[in-house]
Amino acid sequence: MVACVEGVPCWADAMLPDLAAGRRFYGELFGWTFAEGAAGYRPYTWARLGGKDVAALVPKSDGRMPTVWNVYLATADAAAATARIREAGGRVIVAPRWIDDLGVMATAADPGGAVFGLWQTGSHPGFARRDEPGTYGWTEVHTRKPRVVDAFYRTVFGYEAGEAGETRETGEARSGPRCPADVLLWSPRGDPVDPAHAVAGRVVIGERYPVELPAHFLTYFVVADCDHALRTAQRLGGRVLNGPEDTPYGRFAVLADNQGAVFAVIDPSSPD
Repeated sequence: MVACVEGVPCWADAMLPDLAAGRRFYGELFGWTFAEGAAGYRPYTWARLGGKDVAALVPKSDGRMPTVWNVYLATADAAAATARIREAGGRVIVAPRWIDDLGVMATAADPGGAVFGLWQTGSHPGFARRDEPGTYGWTEVHTRKPRVVDAFYRTVFGYEAGEAGETRETGEARSGPRCPADVLLWSPRGDPVDPAHAVAGRVVIGERYPVELPAHFLTYFVVADCDHALRTAQRLGGRVLNGPEDTPYGRFAVLADNQGAVFAVIDPSSPD
């Protein structure tokens, strides 16, 4: 299963102060239905599309915690992955622990400060649907320390990396969603570095961004119509932070939901 490949994004959840407000927002925006449950002795709201798990909403246990979308990278051995994270200069925030029988979870930060999760599959393998409207589509880390961060993820997950403006095999130029010098594509170990095989990316936080913007992972969800999604999000109390912008990969925009959690939407059927 794809989710078992080392370093492939396999799950996402939003940490929110108000789960009822989150269900209203994402239920209408993406067509999700929800199932209440528990994971690790805390409430966990499963988001589903067509009866399949596509994400989750989690209540904040402490008001000081961020309101944020979290992305989880697959690993076959969370303990070994956290050891590599420490050796490569990262920080382990939450050590690996079993979440019931669902799997092993850990939380870490890269040397640039971007936080991400690890997921070692148990009974929950990750996304049951993806890359279609209403589901997860992409993630990228935004950082001010590209060289250090590039080396970190190569060491921890074995990513093959290449600039978005060329393929590693041929060196043929092609356009990326941003300036190619600012974007790196990551593919699993041994796979070609091209859009068909890339599983995530790295983006440099440039001068046009505010200095207080921290390093972070940005999670993209696929939509059928980017502009319609933006209008819906705004009507539901969300905000458009950036875009919409046309790219060779589709029309996308960055949003904040009605509680401040940041994510992106992309319509891959409308590439420019």
